[in-house]
Amino acid sequence: MIARGLIWVCRAWQKGPSQVLPPSCRYQPSCSAYAITALSRYGALRGSWLAMKRIGRCHPWGGHGHDPVP
Repeated sequence: MIARGLIWVCRAWQKGPSQVLPPSCRYQPSCSAYAITALSRYGALRGSWLAMKRIGRCHPWGGHGHDPVP
């Protein structure tokens, strides 16, 4: 139930602010798509942890390229 709410937040981000802001994703899939997959696959606790780790890696000195959910 909590995971569904978090997925809803991610989808709202994809449909709202993400459409207005310039594209700046360093990874494929995007962080919001990664979060949705992680939450669907692992649930609220572990999925949130994986999504936060991914967002934490998304900075100018971080990596880039293909980074699938484990």
